[in-house]
Amino acid sequence: MKFTIDVLGVFLKVVVKINRVTFAPLVVSTLFILLTSLLAHCARRLVHKTINEPFVRLLFEELIAAAELCGCCFELIVVADNFGVATYAIFLFALTIWWSVNWGDATACPYTHIEDVIEGKGDIRKALLKTWAELTGGLLVFKYVQLYWALEISETHKDKAFEECRADLQVPVIYGAIIEGIATCLCRLVSKSLGDLNPRFATAIDAFIGTSLVVAAFDYSGGYFNPVLATSLKAGCEGHTLMEHAVVYWIGACAGSILSVYMYKLPAIQRYVRGGAVANGDSIWADKED
Repeated sequence: MKFTIDVLGVFLKVVVKINRVTFAPLVVSTLFILLTSLLAHCARRLVHKTINEPFVRLLFEELIAAAELCGCCFELIVVADNFGVATYAIFLFALTIWWSVNWGDATACPYTHIEDVIEGKGDIRKALLKTWAELTGGLLVFKYVQLYWALEISETHKDKAFEECRADLQVPVIYGAIIEGIATCLCRLVSKSLGDLNPRFATAIDAFIGTSLVVAAFDYSGGYFNPVLATSLKAGCEGHTLMEHAVVYWIGACAGSILSVYMYKLPAIQRYVRGGAVANGDSIWADKED
């Protein structure tokens, strides 16, 4: 606890000094994201040291991962609003790689547990418990974000802590659900393929494709592709009802994920995965030589 307080104190001193001298709100956002990731990393290490039961430890890891994901993405909204979608995409790409490397077995995403149930790798009870842990982390982290925003260290945070939020859905509900579903399906197909093909730079490739799909959907549904993330950031916001939110970000995304399970088993996809691939004559696959 003392370490966390010391880190927070140093962080606040740094951002206040930087802001006074250079008025750099993007640096303030960057440092907040780094602090959030650092605190989550420390929390994961603490869980590993203190909890021995594997499933209970995984529940805490899911809670921490969801809190980290949503906490960072709250600040990414500020980045996107003030510095553009391109800057937002760069941050998201880097964060996606960080999360892939550091989360271990945690996913912070409910539909991955549904896929495990369909494929016989998990049971419904555990899937529900992991989803509950993720929602808990995703919903509780807003108080942490709100506390930081209330400090108004940067102009980009002025009145942000208590302002009314607006939904990102800019198309009819059914179209939003289709967009979230198709993009989620594509993301999951890519992830499954990369997992089996095991190319060099698989994490970066996955992050790049996922980020590209998010940017493509950004002005339509918001491009969340994760029910917990969407709920944490946008549930109850002005612009759609809770039922419409559930249809787009829960039913749409989960339907896309389930579809990916069955599409991945199609002979054409399996032939590609089993056969590997060579791009432009240069092998990028781990089991081939350049």
